[in-house]
Amino acid sequence: MNHLVIFCHPSAASFNRAIADSVQAVSEALGHDTSCRDLYGIAFNPVLCKRDMDDPAGTVPQDVRQEQEFITWADTLTFVYPVWWAGMPAMLKGYVDRVFCQDFAYSLHGDSVKGLLGGKKVLIFNTTGLPSPFYTSQGMHEAMSLTTNTGIFELCGMEVLHHAFFGSLCAVSDDVRKSYLSEVVSITSRYL
Repeated sequence: MNHLVIFCHPSAASFNRAIADSVQAVSEALGHDTSCRDLYGIAFNPVLCKRDMDDPAGTVPQDVRQEQEFITWADTLTFVYPVWWAGMPAMLKGYVDRVFCQDFAYSLHGDSVKGLLGGKKVLIFNTTGLPSPFYTSQGMHEAMSLTTNTGIFELCGMEVLHHAFFGSLCAVSDDVRKSYLSEVVSITSRYL
């Protein structure tokens, strides 16, 4: 299996990096071909420009084409990122806007949408600063899952296997962080 990890956090010393490293280690231990795209590390340009949308020749910019090749290669994609202001970081949102574009990730047919990335699986690991009970009681976990799982990945034909949230990241002890990483290893092992 080909496994693509898409990591989005500006700090290489972040807990999100530890999650991505754990996912990659499990994947490699299971014998999967694994690649990690560190969106900050590769200095991905997340800005969708008018020229990206209006090119009459349909030319795909080189940076976008390269990311689309990674996605095409992958059987499973794992996204690792923090939740900032109830959503994905701008870097990742721009990645989705530019890379998961029409005629690559989906096509429009009148009033219907056809996902073009069928057969691909998705895992999502999110960290939050606030406690998980707050997000759950406000309906935010459900809302974030709906907009991300259904509104992006399932719309593109992909199957979301699991979406995990790890809360209170700014306040939890090292022991809790270790338990979070154990959960990451368990989830990754189960679904890969």
